[in-house]
Amino acid sequence: MKFMMLLQSDESNSVTNGPDDDALNRMGRYNEELIKAGVILAGEGLHPTSEGVRLTYDGDDRTVVDGPFTESKELLAGFWIIDVASKEEAIEWAKRIPIPEGQVEVRQVFELADFDQSNEYVQKEKVWREEMGTSRTA
Repeated sequence: MKFMMLLQSDESNSVTNGPDDDALNRMGRYNEELIKAGVILAGEGLHPTSEGVRLTYDGDDRTVVDGPFTESKELLAGFWIIDVASKEEAIEWAKRIPIPEGQVEVRQVFELADFDQSNEYVQKEKVWREEMGTSRTA
């Protein structure tokens, strides 16, 4: 089962603005544990919202707003995607994330097997993943 662990923060938090050397080392050791356990599929930190944009969708209209998003109480500061046996195991990994404050949201990732296998686009996705060498996620 794949889970995404979403590291949440706010604009004033150092996690959102980038880690200092000590935090970088703690996170590096944590990531090393994920690698040694063979559960990590991806994981990255994100630049501050001041460097991003937010899109709003209203029918066919698209509005682009430049960051920062200081009005937001919760911002995404980084993420990991892990492949583990259960939700409980994902929660155990999330408990070990070395942050002094903030929140982490754990959400299961949909996989191709969760969808109607007769759907044309599910079949196309399977072919695409095989061609790209990522069929393990099917």
